[in-house]
This record gives sequence, C-alpha cells and structure tokens, in this order.
Amino acid sequence: MTHEDDGGQAVPNPRGMRSDGDGVTRRRPLRERHVEETVEVAVPVRTAYNQWTQFKTFPRFSTVVRDVEQIRPTVTAWTIGYGPLRHRFAVEIVEQDPDAYLAWRGLEQHPTHQGEVEFRPTESGGTAITVRMLLQPQGVAKVLTRSSRVVGLTVRLVRGELVSFKHFIEGIGQEGGAWRGTIRNCRVQHDTPEPPRSRVAQWPVG
Repeated sequence: MTHEDDGGQAVPNPRGMRSDGDGVTRRRPLRERHVEETVEVAVPVRTAYNQWTQFKTFPRFSTVVRDVEQIRPTVTAWTIGYGPLRHRFAVEIVEQDPDAYLAWRGLEQHPTHQGEVEFRPTESGGTAITVRMLLQPQGVAKVLTRSSRVVGLTVRLVRGELVSFKHFIEGIGQEGGAWRGTIRNCRVQHDTPEPPRSRVAQWPVG
C-alpha cells in the first residue's frame, strides 16, 4: 500500500535513504509523519505479512479501496472512493523486507503521500502492525493538511482500515497467498543474479 518537504515538515535525508555497511542503500524509516497507527492481530508475523502483501484482496475488507491492479512488479494502481466518487492513483514499493517492513510512495504528478508498514512479533505470538504516513499535497491542498481536522480524518481512516484488516485475517486464520520477494530502491532483488551477457556475436552452429 513513500518522500519530501511538506511546508515545514522535515523528512528523511536524502530522499529517506541510508547506506548500510554492506554497501546496499536502504530506506530510512519515516522520522516525520502526519499519521502513525498500530493494531495487534492474533496471527503470526508471517501470516499477517503474507496476507498484507496480497494487495488485490484489500477490497474484500477495506471500506474505501475499490480495486487494486498490478502494473509492474513494484507498481500497483489503487482505486479508492465512497459511493460514486472514485480516485485512481499509482503507488510504487520502494523497500520491502519479508515479515518486517514495506515502504511506498505515491506516483502522481505531484506525489501526495509516502508511507511505511512494519510488522513486529508480540509476546503473545501475534503481530503488531504499524502504519506511518506523510501527506505531501500541492497547492491549496498543502494548506489543508495543516488542519488538525484533515489530519484527524486521515488518522481515523487509517485506524479503521487496520481494524478491518485485523478482523479479516483473524477471521480466515491464514493467508490467501504470499509474495516473499525483497525490494531495494524500487527494484526486486533476485536470489541468483543474471549472468552478464556476452558481447561476442552468437554464431549459428550445427
């Protein structure tokens, strides 16, 4: 289901990325945010994570998500709305670590938000799911996000979606699918890198 200046809101630097000792650039968790909500679900981390990454199932429990379409391995198009009102936008997965973390950013002409979700085991054997979001509207809408009323509405929406997911996954008790890949810097990481292509002409034989 992630990046920039929001009228005085500081954001990760630069572009929310960090370089670890292994030379791989990874995303730094959001330090500034408009929204942070956590819910505990009574299923193991692996089950909660696997179901969450089945984005196409979100309309089954969400009150606002109407459709999710896979565009590319790291890009999905989401349609949200109430009643006849609909809004479609693309989202790109920036970072993804199985059973732990997922970060995304909006891909509209003027990115409207970035976010992340963390999965942590609880002492009871369940999972704590935390969603953080930074709203990044442009123009007049940028002023509106400074309103506590607008931010409060977003908080309630995120909280409601988390509770809906909790009831959904606890109701079915197991995931309906899984994608166990890792994403770094918007690219899917492959376990076995492809061999370099030879620059020598491939002559026909036989």
